[in-house]
Amino acid sequence: MSASDVHEASVRSLNDAPRPVSLDTVAMTTAPSARRRMRGTRRRVRGRTTAWSLPVYVVLGGYAIVIAYPLFWMVVSSFKASTDIYADPWGLPTTWLVGNYAQAWERGISDYFLNSLIVTVTSTAATVLVAALCAFGMVRLRNRLADLIMIVMMGGLVVAPQVSLIPLYRLLDAMELLNTHWAMILPYVAFRLPMAVILIRSVFLAVPQELVDAATIDGCRSPQVLRHVYVPLSRSVLVTAAVLTAYFAWNEFLFAIVYVDSDAIRTIPAGLMAFRDALSTDWGVLLAGLVIAALPIIVVFVLLQRYFVAGVAAGSVKG
Repeated sequence: MSASDVHEASVRSLNDAPRPVSLDTVAMTTAPSARRRMRGTRRRVRGRTTAWSLPVYVVLGGYAIVIAYPLFWMVVSSFKASTDIYADPWGLPTTWLVGNYAQAWERGISDYFLNSLIVTVTSTAATVLVAALCAFGMVRLRNRLADLIMIVMMGGLVVAPQVSLIPLYRLLDAMELLNTHWAMILPYVAFRLPMAVILIRSVFLAVPQELVDAATIDGCRSPQVLRHVYVPLSRSVLVTAAVLTAYFAWNEFLFAIVYVDSDAIRTIPAGLMAFRDALSTDWGVLLAGLVIAALPIIVVFVLLQRYFVAGVAAGSVKG
């Protein structure tokens, strides 16, 4: 046998020998079946999720309609005359009276709006500041005094503001604070502090101790630790406490009519009562005033919704 015959026989044997199968080849051959199984699994999971989600979406959609329709009716009716409201309360206005808003603003909503703004901003700032300081002290102490303060704060959630109406009236009268902005600001701060402290404290507890130790080593004292460590990591819950306080202070009615008699200091909820006369009421102007009163809080919720949801979620994790 010549050398050429030996070479041809070796080449033929190599070609006929079984070749090793690579991983890429296995993946290419099994990928279609694996993909089909994954698609089938996803379809089943998606079908189950859709079946369970549909009733939830229906309930949430119905709840959204129940909540949104009164607001829609109030906005639409604010452009009507009183006769149109009585004649067709559920229909659209025959003539859109934009002047209702100007008339409501001129009849005192501008002054009431300014008073509500002063009371709400001051109450919100004071509540968030005091609550942050209190929560920081409770987290840093972590002793029986902090536990006692926590029990007092939880007890404050149980007390309804209406229960303290008469004692607060006597106290404010003795301090000569009736018919002033402080007659509303101080009770608002007092009744919103417990919830704000509990929310902020739960987030402060989750701040890593390593960051606090590093700030202390760098020479930061307690106020600087609060400012540079705790506050930046707790912005969402601080915004949540601010939104809840602002909502309460802007819409509060009982304290505003009991502790304030002067029309020059009344807030919007109490001031809108002046729009109702004994014999007749211009409902279009009154509803326009209600829209003006509700608009700032709606804007605040829309702009700060992301921080509000994140703060509520963060404040409910740890206590």
